[in-house]
Amino acid sequence: MTGFTGRMIGAARLEVAIYEEVEADAAATLQAMAVVILASVAAAIGSVGVGSGGVRNIVMSGVGSLAGWVIWAFMTYVIGTKLLPEPQTEADTGQLMRTLGFAQAPGITRIFVGVPAIGPLVLLLASLWMLVAMIIAVRQALDYRSTWRALAVCVIGWVIAIAIPALLIVTTGVER
Repeated sequence: MTGFTGRMIGAARLEVAIYEEVEADAAATLQAMAVVILASVAAAIGSVGVGSGGVRNIVMSGVGSLAGWVIWAFMTYVIGTKLLPEPQTEADTGQLMRTLGFAQAPGITRIFVGVPAIGPLVLLLASLWMLVAMIIAVRQALDYRSTWRALAVCVIGWVIAIAIPALLIVTTGVER
């Protein structure tokens, strides 16, 4: 069994075996949570620094990321097991929480988003890297044979994640 740091590096290297390992290891949920927090703190530091409300922003970013992680795992579970299952699909939200948590490992690079001249490139590359990791995480957790189906689950979840706040803003006139 791989240690925490090895799992983070393996997840960032898009190693399928690591995603299978964390999917099967129920004790890895706290590790996945730690990855989510580390990635969110790195992003907060990279985007706002530690000055001008930085500590408050870092804490709020961490809390928001944890909530988003749980909601995303549940949505992915519903979409992947109820809407788009393959015959061999068998998963639970814990498996998705673990694999999707580790899929955020590349997000630690977002600490460099505030570096002049390279920040936007870092953000773009980190976002794409995390998307690929998420697709692999979904494919492995849902036991899909098709990467395209995993991509479809991610796209549908993303559309829902964008549509709900937009609908709330339109219907209530209140921004988050």
